[in-house]
Amino acid sequence: MGLLKQKVLITVKTYPALSSTYAELVCTAGLTEDGRWIRIYPIPFRRLKDYYQFRKYTWIELPLVKNCKDPRPESYHPANLQEIQVLEPVGTTHQWQKRKEIVFRASIYSNMTALIEKAKKNVLSLAVFKPSKIKDFIWKEDDREWDEAKFRKAVQIFQQKPLFTEEEYKDTFRFAPKLPYKFFYLFEDEEGRESKLMVEDWEAGALFWNCLKKEREEQAALQKVKQKYLDSFQKNDLYFFLGTTRQWHQISPNPFLIVGVFYPPKSAQSESLFS
Repeated sequence: MGLLKQKVLITVKTYPALSSTYAELVCTAGLTEDGRWIRIYPIPFRRLKDYYQFRKYTWIELPLVKNCKDPRPESYHPANLQEIQVLEPVGTTHQWQKRKEIVFRASIYSNMTALIEKAKKNVLSLAVFKPSKIKDFIWKEDDREWDEAKFRKAVQIFQQKPLFTEEEYKDTFRFAPKLPYKFFYLFEDEEGRESKLMVEDWEAGALFWNCLKKEREEQAALQKVKQKYLDSFQKNDLYFFLGTTRQWHQISPNPFLIVGVFYPPKSAQSESLFS
């Protein structure tokens, strides 16, 4: 497939991870104007200059080519990072109406078994999912530092292969800190199937660090994260953005991660639609 200039509303940015090729990467995805999913990979997001660093729910336009190293149908490779155009944001006025118009053009799933089967058949690897019941938001302790060998490799890549955008501030760049916890939602689908999926949303990680700075105690910070993701979000009309990893896409019994959450205010229509 040839070069495609595509306009995408960014809805997914995961927590930064080390890369042996690009030093540090952020998994990025979004929706086209007609509701099709696009995964843009790789994006060394935090290494880009400020005017290239788009926020979530911002339209961007850039040239893309199908990622031949990734069999997942929605995966594309940015042809030229210098040609990213950051366009207008989509706000939350009128109960998130403009955001909902785009997100709800995509297919909305509520059956986990059916969704997993589509992933195994390589029909999709990104989806909007409506859980029927949220049971809990939990965490477990993880390594507190990046793997030493992977970190050394990432530093080496950063030093040897600078991006076109980073010469001015190369000496001030710092890799994202390793999150010492993994977060999970425990939920049920429309058939009562229970799932526990990891949350890789960048917002969850950023919230933990911000709460830790304020609370100065990890357990208190974790409770604040839970309060938002479990209590606050359930007061709204909660959806998950689900995505698979390339490694486990057609192999794992459940290859999905929660790569973002969508939580517009509840309306009479949304309550009746899934009640």
